[in-house]
Order: sequence, then C-alpha cells, then structure tokens
Amino acid sequence: MKGTIKILTILGIKLEMHITFLILPIFFWFMYGMKGIFIICAIFTCVAAHELMHSVVAKNYGIKVDKIILLPIGGIANMRSNPKTPMQEFMISIAGPLFNIILALVLYFPLKIVLGSYSLSHPSLITWSGTMAYAYWINPILAGFNLLPAFPMDGGRILRSLLAIKFSYLKATKIAVGFGHLFALIFAFIALTSQPPNLILLLIALFVFMAASQEQSVASLKSTLNNIKVLDVLPENVYSVNPQTTMSDVLNQMLHSNQEDFPVVTDEGRITGFLPREKIILTVQNKELDKKVYEIMLVDFPTATSSEFLGSAYSKMESTHLKALPVIDNEGILKGIITLENVSRVYSLFARKQRK
Repeated sequence: MKGTIKILTILGIKLEMHITFLILPIFFWFMYGMKGIFIICAIFTCVAAHELMHSVVAKNYGIKVDKIILLPIGGIANMRSNPKTPMQEFMISIAGPLFNIILALVLYFPLKIVLGSYSLSHPSLITWSGTMAYAYWINPILAGFNLLPAFPMDGGRILRSLLAIKFSYLKATKIAVGFGHLFALIFAFIALTSQPPNLILLLIALFVFMAASQEQSVASLKSTLNNIKVLDVLPENVYSVNPQTTMSDVLNQMLHSNQEDFPVVTDEGRITGFLPREKIILTVQNKELDKKVYEIMLVDFPTATSSEFLGSAYSKMESTHLKALPVIDNEGILKGIITLENVSRVYSLFARKQRK
C-alpha cells in the first residue's frame, strides 16, 4: 500500500503507519492536548499488538506475513496466503481479540487499585486518571467490536471458519459476507442518524461493505479454479530463454510474441531460473539490456505441475506477487507457463457459463 511510513520491525514483521493515521493525533491534540496524544498512542499500541497476535499465529502455520499497516479505522496484517483449514482460520482470527481480552483482565485489578473504582469505571479525557481509564477500555472495546460477526472483521472470519466445518468454503463465505453487509448497513444507519453524523463510523461501514464484497468475489474465484486443472488451460506454445541470452534479445522476443514472462532453460531442457515481466521492465528502465539473463533471473521461485488445480497455482502467484508460473513435470522438465491472464480468462468464461 502506498503512502505508508515504516515505524519498526518486530519478529521479522514490518510495522507501518499510513499517512492518513496522522489525522488522529492532530485532531486529538487540537481537542484534548497531551491527553489526546496519550490516547492515540494507546490506540496505536493496542491495534498494533492485536494485529501482531494475528500475525504470530499465522506465521506459526507457515503463512508469510510481510507487514502490518495501521489505518485510522484499524490495522491490516498483510498475509501472503490464506489459512489452509477452518481451524487455522479460527485460531488466527481469535488470537487478536483474545489478546485484548487477556490484557484487559490482567490490568483490571492493578488499575483499580491505582486509579480507584470510580475513575476506572468513568473514563474521561478531562483528568489524567480518567484518561488512563479511557486507555484501558480501548482493549475490551477493540475486542468486542472485532468479535461482531461482520466479515471481514475477526468475528466474521471466526463465523466463516465454524460454518466451513459443515458447509463448503464458498457457502460459508457467502453467509459470513451476508452478515458483513447487514452490519455495514446498521453502522451506516447509526452513523447517519447520529447528531452530528458519525463520519468515522460511516467510513467503517463503507470499508466493511466493500471488503466483504471483495472477499466473496475472491472465494468465488478460488472455488471455480479448484475445479480446473492446469493441464486443461495450458497454452500450447511457450518460449523459453537460455541463461546466456542477452536482455536485449529477451526484449525482442517479448515484443514479437504474446509472452511477457520467460522460463530460463538449459540446453538439456531443465528449468534453471525464471524471468518475470517486472524484471524485464526494470532492466529496460535501468538501460541494462547488455546484461545476460542469468544475472537478472529469479533462482528461487514457485512452480506448478500440469496435474495441479488452478486454485493452487493462483494461490502461489498471489503469495509471491508473480503474474506467471512455469509448469514442470515430475522430473523438472518444462511443460509450459500459466499466467494470471490465463486464470482470469478461464474464470470469466466459467462465470459467464454459470450465469446462463
């Protein structure tokens, strides 16, 4: 996501803040002074810890997490792939709210002693004791709000994981998305009927509705692709390049064919590297067309097999941000190449056929 500022790296995960998040400290400073800044720091810490717990559990299941981005309406953990089972999704989703609940329970009695029962139960930004109480209640409120069964919030993902035990992943997603749309409409109604209108809640409602709709589209895509094998859509013609080929020759091949990504194959026919379109474009921009392919190519890259389902191949491209994958046989011999364009074309055809 563009417009982010890196804060720090923790457990190998980058913590970034979107520049729009800066709206909050400016607003709260204007309204409440240093107490406002303290509250924003508390919100920042609670949301970051919440997302970090999701990420730690996800990494435990082998899911790569690049970064956590903090936005004015919450945080997003950028996971490279989806959980493989409903139980994995349940554990990842529950981790964030569970952390906030446990932290609230741990801090309750110490803060009750320090602040007193009245101050703890009456948060306010007028006094510092009330401000600390306000900061304390961020955790249970954050947990409770996220546990609402409104996809894409944690509660919606928990609901889907439980439904997926009995129903198909697509049907479970549709039900969870339906709840997400319902809650989005409720949020919007409350936001618009409040005096004055609650713009932040309205923004959350819009985000929930759009994210839920997008998740249903992705689930529908993967459901369709999981019924089609790579072999069924593998293009007949594929161009490969040799490690010693110059990048100027690769560019010429790219311009005279419909292929933008090239497997790198030895004289024996074994694939030894992969040259994605992004690398070719970067080479042109840097005016390095005299370089050889072996100097530019990827040596660590995923592959697909012809017997693999398209859903699996798509997930590999999604997790590595590649737009194509070499297809090989069991002995490592190149059989072809599958691209995002192939996947998109196949899905469009099948989706159109299902609507008829």
